Amino acid sequence: MDWTRTIDAYCERTDASYWSEPVNAVTNAAFLIAAFVMWRRVRGQGLPLATAMVAILAIIGVGSYLFHTHATVWASTADVVPIALFILLYVFASNLHFWQMPVWLAVIGAIAFVPYAIVLTPVFQRLPFFEISAVYWPVPLLIAAVAAGLARRAPATARGLWIGAAILVVSLTFRSLDGAVCETFPLGTHFMWHILNGVMLGWMIEVYRRHRLAEQGCGR
Repeated sequence: MDWTRTIDAYCERTDASYWSEPVNAVTNAAFLIAAFVMWRRVRGQGLPLATAMVAILAIIGVGSYLFHTHATVWASTADVVPIALFILLYVFASNLHFWQMPVWLAVIGAIAFVPYAIVLTPVFQRLPFFEISAVYWPVPLLIAAVAAGLARRAPATARGLWIGAAILVVSLTFRSLDGAVCETFPLGTHFMWHILNGVMLGWMIEVYRRHRLAEQGCGR
């Protein structure tokens, strides 16, 4: 694999130069801002998994910045790997604390996300509009399924997850429209994916934080 091969995947990019995607690059600050806000909210509350999520959220911002500036295969890897880690960690945390699974089963459930995504991604690839972000669409579907399952046993958490799923759907819509609007809007819409995802990931950490504090009988 040529790790230095350049990638031109977004409307804003017009050449291989470092600042060819200035808006896409700068809007990754949304992840860092969300990470800072959530770090202040989770620190000192004895929530190690939430703290780990905050750290990965900050790394997502850095990785995405690298991709939208360097636009190479190695930078793309730095972009997508932290996102995958965040998803797996959140699934593990939700298995452990939303569903009260033992650790070993929570781990298996998190690993099961991989075949789940592998099976569903080709399904979305065959659907008009959805194919562009096919690898991501299984995520809001899973969040919605968890929210539906928690509706009775943890209604506040379920509502929070529904909100998170809704934000992600809007975010994915902007991501998917990027190429389609290039001719009329050369800036593209990918930058909204960054902004909304920063909000969504920070919110998902907050949902987990509130659930854990409610379990412990603490104030929010």
